[in-house]
Amino acid sequence: MNVLGLASQCIERGEPCALVTVIRTSGSVPRHEGAKMLTAADGTILGGTIGGGEMESRAIQLAQQAIADGRPRITSYQLADLAKGDPGVCGGTVELFIEPLLPAPTLVIVGAGHVGRALAHLAKWCGFRVIVSDDRAELCTPEQCPGADVYLPGPLGARLAEISLTPQTYVALVTRGYPIDVDALPKLLDSPVAYIGVIGSQRRWMTAAKALRERGVSDAALQRVRAPIGLELNAETPEEIAVSIMAEIIMLRRGGDGKPMSGIGELGSGE
Repeated sequence: MNVLGLASQCIERGEPCALVTVIRTSGSVPRHEGAKMLTAADGTILGGTIGGGEMESRAIQLAQQAIADGRPRITSYQLADLAKGDPGVCGGTVELFIEPLLPAPTLVIVGAGHVGRALAHLAKWCGFRVIVSDDRAELCTPEQCPGADVYLPGPLGARLAEISLTPQTYVALVTRGYPIDVDALPKLLDSPVAYIGVIGSQRRWMTAAKALRERGVSDAALQRVRAPIGLELNAETPEEIAVSIMAEIIMLRRGGDGKPMSGIGELGSGE
């Protein structure tokens, strides 16, 4: 199978990868324009090559960085003088385009009540893969919470092994009570997920945080939790609360700051 076919398979399996393509060359080089290499997040070469050797090794490191931050990059190498730090002595130059290929981000929704149902619908509309979990099995169904990709009825702690928790995973605990949050959070806080939000009042979170500290969870770990969850929209309905939560997730994912767009840029520019 060709490199692009392998890349497609990775995305279908939900596995991030990076495509490294030779986009420009001059002089003597090991591979020419169009040569491709596909790498996994751990640096494994899944297919193709851009010439091997030290240059390929450096490109793999950049590919891993691209997968981690989700940003493409262009880099170039002189292949002339090892003493000057060049990764080869062929005599030419190579320019590479490194493109991260990431599966859709995943939102894990813990709690299939009114807010969970609204959040599942909105997250799916925003392009997220949606996993819903609830210890009330009768609520964790396509009929009661339509639109999710995966349903995991039962206590989340018992189902976490079935979820791939990656930097592309976001978790929203929209549960009916803090004891459920306290049971789920220790394992989530030990994972590399991008976002953990907990619904409820500030007082509810303080109670949960106290219980977590008693279980040995550090203050540094608790700082990862966004509680109360979402941006301040003065939201009231489940749908409005879902908008508040997704707004915060999108802000963090895209590197926004949550400030109003009005006043940004030149007045009257129309752009």
